[in-house]
Amino acid sequence: MKEYQLKTKMKSYQWDELSEEQREVVAIAKEQIRHSYCPYSHFHVGAAAKLANGVVIRGANQENAAYPSGLCAERTALFAAGAQYPDQPVVRLAIACYTDGHFTKEPGSPCGACRQVMLETEHRYGGKMEVLLYGEDEIFVFDSAADLLPLIFVSENLKG
Repeated sequence: MKEYQLKTKMKSYQWDELSEEQREVVAIAKEQIRHSYCPYSHFHVGAAAKLANGVVIRGANQENAAYPSGLCAERTALFAAGAQYPDQPVVRLAIACYTDGHFTKEPGSPCGACRQVMLETEHRYGGKMEVLLYGEDEIFVFDSAADLLPLIFVSENLKG
């Protein structure tokens, strides 16, 4: 038997420690919670994907009474970016969560499906995408989506 230990790198920032560019995309993600449709969970999530050309694509979670038919904020933003700007890499993705009348104190963490889509987005364009997870008490910053999903599954895994 072999035992492995996986490590990931994450930084924790306060709002005033973020760069102006980071604050911009986080602020847009926070604004996007107003467009979330979550009558079942009441857990609002906003996302903002900044592209290499400077355009910011916005996303918000969209629920459905048939739960699997809904879509997370991260995926709405990333899929819209890929559909509208297929030649532009996503360089930064910010996510903010809001419930019970306030933003969450701790940063919300993307679900497994969103992590896979984030990773595929990086792989599609051959570069890293900075990921910012907003919380009132701290903001987690990852240099790459791969830091959120260390055992990656990409197109090369489909080859024999």
